[in-house]
Amino acid sequence: MRNESRRFAFAHYYRPTLPLASQSIAVHSVHTDMHTTFTLSQADRRPLYLQIMEQMKHRVAVGDWKPGQEIPSIRALAVDLRVSVITVKRAYLELEHEGVIVSRQGRGSFVADNVRLGTTLQQQELDTHLEAATATANRLGLDADALTARLHAVWRKHGRPT
Repeated sequence: MRNESRRFAFAHYYRPTLPLASQSIAVHSVHTDMHTTFTLSQADRRPLYLQIMEQMKHRVAVGDWKPGQEIPSIRALAVDLRVSVITVKRAYLELEHEGVIVSRQGRGSFVADNVRLGTTLQQQELDTHLEAATATANRLGLDADALTARLHAVWRKHGRPT
């Protein structure tokens, strides 16, 4: 009996690797009651809780979720996203440790009141984009001066005047 349950667990969680053309990749978007969309992808190598965390941080950074605003309950978000309550709970705990959200016993979870939170998250997002640009420049064989020149050109075109 013990071996049968192991076989079932293995069969249940084992996903054979198929050629890309024959794979179906699950990506779904969910509109929550907070007027925002969460998009989770099985193709993304990151765990689902990290995808949830990233999207929640993004909503705080861009101002969709204001400081002190109530966010969906763990259970409600898990149902909406069709994921385990444990997955959402882990995302919420990590966000609490990072100071992005606070949970109040019996009242729910809220965006932290830290005024600089949005700015900090925006700076982290900018750093992520700059790291990606640096990696791309390295692949193209550009040095730091060439990358800086490209950045200045883009800034003059789309940014504030220097």
